[in-house]
Amino acid sequence: MQNSDEFAELRTRFRKFVFPMTAGFLAWYFLYVFLAVFAKGFMGTRVVGNVTWGLILGLLQFVTTFAITMIYVRWAGREFDPRAEKLARRIGGRQ
Repeated sequence: MQNSDEFAELRTRFRKFVFPMTAGFLAWYFLYVFLAVFAKGFMGTRVVGNVTWGLILGLLQFVTTFAITMIYVRWAGREFDPRAEKLARRIGGRQ
């Protein structure tokens, strides 16, 4: 199965989605860490009341994680899973 064209195409589709998404999130995460270490003044700047940029950006890390998860689930349900199920049926796999 791993040598089939269908599996190679499925793997390529997966990688074209997951690798850029992962790289983007890691860049965003490391930017947050970099700012926390080297831009303490900025991260400690109050925006509203006791809410700082560091708190806002930290909470956005969680928002980003959930957003990526939702985007992946939608993409997988629409693009990846139907092709994987079709390939599994073709080679005699169970659903």
